[in-house]
Amino acid sequence: MTRGKAPRPKSAALPSRDGRGTDRVVIKNVNVPGHSSRVNAGKYEVMRRALMRVLPKKAPGLTQAEMFKAVLSHLSSDLFPGGAKANWWAKTVQLDLEAKRVVARENTKPLRWHRA
Repeated sequence: MTRGKAPRPKSAALPSRDGRGTDRVVIKNVNVPGHSSRVNAGKYEVMRRALMRVLPKKAPGLTQAEMFKAVLSHLSSDLFPGGAKANWWAKTVQLDLEAKRVVARENTKPLRWHRA
């Protein structure tokens, strides 16, 4: 038996704890295949729910600006006081959901997104 760090789980479904005791979730980016990151699970879940509420089920979807504006009313003021960092989280979660084929990107200008 070897000593040292245990291998990291590769499952995106299982949150992990970072050094600060925060639950983390693994996310993907549709623009960078094969790359993953870990982000705060609580903020991710709140933003995921907000995006799924505001994105239409079919085309035409929402532009990025419309999506950013629409999610604000669905966010917790505890996690996103005054909408702080909401745009970053919306884009991060949108890219993850797009990589997981939960959200679809329309080939339009400007780009639009809807639920897959």
